[in-house]
Amino acid sequence: MSTSRELKSRIGSVNSSQKITGAMKMIASARLRKAETALYHTRPYLEELQRMLERVTAQESDYLSPLAAGRDPRRVALVVFGSDDGLCGSFNVMLYKKLLEAANAYAGAESIKVYPVGRKIQAELKKNNSVEVMPLPEALLQKDYATGMLTLADDLIRQYLAGEVDRVEVIYAHFKSIGTQVMTRLPFLPWQGVHAGELPASERDQEYIYEPDQGTLIDMLYPLVLRATLFRALLENQISEQAARILSMQMANDNATKLLKSLQLEYNKLRQQNITAELLDIVGGTIE
Repeated sequence: MSTSRELKSRIGSVNSSQKITGAMKMIASARLRKAETALYHTRPYLEELQRMLERVTAQESDYLSPLAAGRDPRRVALVVFGSDDGLCGSFNVMLYKKLLEAANAYAGAESIKVYPVGRKIQAELKKNNSVEVMPLPEALLQKDYATGMLTLADDLIRQYLAGEVDRVEVIYAHFKSIGTQVMTRLPFLPWQGVHAGELPASERDQEYIYEPDQGTLIDMLYPLVLRATLFRALLENQISEQAARILSMQMANDNATKLLKSLQLEYNKLRQQNITAELLDIVGGTIE
């Protein structure tokens, strides 16, 4: 049975832990709002680029961009986003499972290259010898995410055009709400985009005159869309990471509250027993 001193020490320790988890929850909330703001400013740019690309490609043309031309996936590249820090529940585990799902889907491929963005995913991949772990751009290691995503996207585009890879997918956590993050496999190359039938009729039936020509515009727009798409996936993953950490810290706070109530009750019972025993000793001594 625990002594009063041990119980007081445990109560103090749980109180300290609760303060830490509370502070971490507040920090995660601030980081989530910051990432949401960045995504809010990025979304209009990407959406307008996609609309421009879909308007151009919706017109009848004999030109097909090499970035949209599919081929047999003999060499595959997977970009997987994770987190640099822990204490975010099963967030990284679920992303790693999604990566394994994608790797198993391409089990017959000649090679599978993996670009792991985040120290936790990198640590998990050290235990996996079935894939080739690729180095990341230096900018990503320095946490310059905008430059890093631009460099990585351009490198993937170069490899695809050179025939070094035949299929590229991006694995990330799509943010729906604080309580819901969907682990997503996004086809990156060849780029599929939005079907022309999904464009508004007013835009789908509109005819345009292109200058200099339709093929040149398509070749210019595809890399821009791909760069913005990769950066958006990173931002969504960062928001999902902070949301998962908020939930994890909230659960830790709730568990600490329950544990404190239990410890306090046990401490009060033990204190009452000690007082009762002392009173009995006093009463017994008086009678004698």
